[in-house]
Amino acid sequence: MSYDNDNIFAKILRQEAPCIPVYEDTHSFAMMDIMPQTEGHVLVIPKEAATTVYDLSAEALTACMLTVQKVGKAVEKALQVEGSSLFQLNGRVAGQTVPHAHFHVIPGSLLALKGHAAEQADPAQLQKIAEKIKATLDTE
Repeated sequence: MSYDNDNIFAKILRQEAPCIPVYEDTHSFAMMDIMPQTEGHVLVIPKEAATTVYDLSAEALTACMLTVQKVGKAVEKALQVEGSSLFQLNGRVAGQTVPHAHFHVIPGSLLALKGHAAEQADPAQLQKIAEKIKATLDTE
């Protein structure tokens, strides 16, 4: 899978497509997954153009992992869950659906998961959850 500058995450980073943001720094961006596998599912993406994690520079990878850590803690606190799962898929064979490296932060039990990219969530509900997460980020 080669990098496609017109993938949805590249468009979001260029502000050509909408999203519900949660966190942003110089090298990474976190947003609500519009097809969440569970309530509070957040995506962390690098601002660097890379198809898989193996294509990322060390700087972008480090920045993403620090954002995953920061946002993951906030998600757990905001949703009052005592655990979460992290997913990172590389290539179509592995289940990657967007050709831009990204990390999934999924709160709660894996037993409650919906299928990957199976059902679009209500944007108003996603916005409410994002606000709870952002409020938690602001207190850390």
